[in-house]
This record gives sequence, C-alpha cells and structure tokens, in this order.
Amino acid sequence: MQSLGSSASTSNPTSAAGRFSMFRISGPGMLVFIIAFVVAVIFAANQNDVVGWVVAIIAGFWLALAAFVVFSIQKAAKKAGARLDEAQNAFNAAAGRAPSSSSVDHGGTRLISERREADSVRDMKLDHSFKIVQVQIRVVDQERAKGDAADQDTIRRALETIEITATNARDMIKSSDGGSEPVAGTIID
Repeated sequence: MQSLGSSASTSNPTSAAGRFSMFRISGPGMLVFIIAFVVAVIFAANQNDVVGWVVAIIAGFWLALAAFVVFSIQKAAKKAGARLDEAQNAFNAAAGRAPSSSSVDHGGTRLISERREADSVRDMKLDHSFKIVQVQIRVVDQERAKGDAADQDTIRRALETIEITATNARDMIKSSDGGSEPVAGTIID
C-alpha cells in the first residue's frame, strides 16, 4: 500500500519489465522434457531395444503435451491481455480519461489532451480528502444525535479535522489559468 502523500513512483503495468513473461515459467519445464526426450532417444538408438523406443515415444508424448499446454496458455494469456486492455480503455473512456498507452487506434480515435500522472495523483488526494470530510460529518451527526450525552471533544476534533482537510484540499486545486498556484478568490454565499 502506498501513502497518498508519497512521491514514490508506481510501476507501469504496460512496461516491458512489468509484463508477464511466459518464458520464465515455461522455459525450465520445457527444457526438462526436451532433455528427457533426447536422452531417451539416444539410449534407445544405442541399445536398439524395444523398451528404449517405448520410453522414447512416451517421452515424446509428454514433450508434445507440455508444448501444447504452454502454447495454449500463452495464447490464452495474450487474449486475456487484449481483453483487459479493451476493458481498461472502455473504463477510461467512461471516466473521461485518455486511453491507455497500449491501445491501438480504433478508427479515427485521437487523443485531445493527455492527463499527467500528477493530475491523477492530485485527483486521488482530493477524492481522499472528500472522503475524510464525509466520515467526519457522519461522526458529528452521530454525536449530535446523542443529545446531551454527546461527546463535545469528539465533535470539536471532527470539525478541526474537516477544517484541516478542506484547507489542504483547497491548496491542491489549481487555478483556471493553468498555473501551479492554488485557487485564489472570495467565496460568496
């Protein structure tokens, strides 16, 4: 779990290092089957024995079965990855975000503006701030519902938390001219 205020970079699931590599899983297993098949064929050829050839045929069968399984899983993983990218792009489109970088052009779709990673982090922090305010409002409402038995210290702390959170969230909002300064102005009720 990463803190909202942390500046640590998150890994990009579409990067080459982050991609699922089937060779890491299938390579050693396939190598074992290939070595077993080659050894069985060599022993069968040297001894020209029926049992040796039966063992070689069985080893060949297991090699073929392993290759079929590995290639089937690779094909299924590619299809699943394509569907995942498609679903991610549909979600991004529904949320008003730019399509993911792994997407292809689907008939004239073009990128109007690209959201920066800082914008999405800021939006996530603002969302978190709003959730904090909502929770604290529920705390105040619950305490007020108790009437005279309400804990005034809890209400005071909740209101203080709302004030601090609102101040921090307001500092994150950028001005409309695109500058990096926070929004300035007067709120009129």
